Amino acid sequence: MATVDLRLVEYFVAVVDHDSVTKAARALYIAQPSLSQAIRSLERQLGVELFDRTGRKLTLTADGRAFVGPARRILADLDHAGAKVQAVRDGLSGRLEIAVLSTLSADPLPELTSRLHRAHPGIRLSVLDPGSAAGVLGQVRGGRAELGLTELPDRGGTLQSHVLWDQEIALVLPPDLAATLPDPVPLTAVAAIPLVVETSDADALPVAGSVAVQCAHRHAVWELVRHGAGAAFLPRRIAETELRDVVVRSTVPPIRRPVGLVHRPGPLSPAAAAFLEAAELVRRDCADAAYPAPASATNSRPAGESAPGS
Repeated sequence: MATVDLRLVEYFVAVVDHDSVTKAARALYIAQPSLSQAIRSLERQLGVELFDRTGRKLTLTADGRAFVGPARRILADLDHAGAKVQAVRDGLSGRLEIAVLSTLSADPLPELTSRLHRAHPGIRLSVLDPGSAAGVLGQVRGGRAELGLTELPDRGGTLQSHVLWDQEIALVLPPDLAATLPDPVPLTAVAAIPLVVETSDADALPVAGSVAVQCAHRHAVWELVRHGAGAAFLPRRIAETELRDVVVRSTVPPIRRPVGLVHRPGPLSPAAAAFLEAAELVRRDCADAAYPAPASATNSRPAGESAPGS
């Protein structure tokens, strides 16, 4: 294959991300005809058509879809190389894209970010919300994000994972509803409890239950529970620190999930390596009853391999 102009690769990814040549041109501060010509030049260099132009809307061809992942990785590798040079010259800096499961954006993301910025204030963090654990893994695999902060799956995968801790998922109830239930709450009793769920979690409830309210916004879920609309499954630390006028109950058996960071195999950018280092320091600080760390938490392994005993 002929040498490809990296600038054209950047233009291609911009068109994909903005789903429009017009919007991409505006974001890149270039004229739309110039961008269209640049995409044509890239297609000639690659020897394939990347976009189907027969309809009213520009859509990716099969070759175009196949090129999206490699294009993102090419640009990421270029950014990493530049970041390494800049780190040597001026001290650690750069931009880090991290995909985060929405339920982890309130805890532990702020603590991890604070630890990172105290050590490396020059790093700029860009947080993506793909809407689900599968979305986090997909964005990391596709190169949209370098790191993913997520509930680690129990199935095999090609990504590398770093377990931070096991997070307890508690049942959070309005006081009137809690008064009718034993403490802790047997999971067999949940089927009779009205539940309030976040839309992105509707298909991933820890146990089968009767969904009374499905809501797109996390804080609205909290308020609905506070006002008696139903119970919700939430990370215990969020429930205990962020919610008022509710009852937080453990379940029998307890519900725990491993939380950690994932990334593609291979060397990381300096910014990503610094984030992993900050996360490890937070993990050590939080190795207590609230966040018991798995025995293998310091090990890197393919995403989806269960921690021993989990």
